[in-house]
Amino acid sequence: MNQPEHELATRIVQHLDYGVAQLDSATRARLLAARKNALSRYRERPEPVFGLAWAGQALALARVTDSRFYSVRHLIAIAVLVLGLVGVAYWQSNGSVNMNNDLADIDVSLLTDELPIRAYLDKDFDSWLKRSSR
Repeated sequence: MNQPEHELATRIVQHLDYGVAQLDSATRARLLAARKNALSRYRERPEPVFGLAWAGQALALARVTDSRFYSVRHLIAIAVLVLGLVGVAYWQSNGSVNMNNDLADIDVSLLTDELPIRAYLDKDFDSWLKRSSR
């Protein structure tokens, strides 16, 4: 603590001591009883910290495997995520099969048709089809 902070702390302590001296003895007794009651109920519990604060500790694995880490909310979220990924993969695989089947049908119809492939690539072929269908 540097000098100005130390002086401020000293003045605050003096002011608080002066305020306590002005209290009557019954109020001081009640405050003392309340303080003792609060301190008797206080239990220090270490809280798990997830992040860089525990990254360098040797026992970081113990915090990760803590039972509070695997709560029901976390398990439900992970299950929904996995099911969603499986659903997307299934949907895409079925869509690509249908697309492959469509491409295969086009290839088969091109190969079995009487017209040569160059006719389909010709720009005037479309207009010829329209004229011949009239």
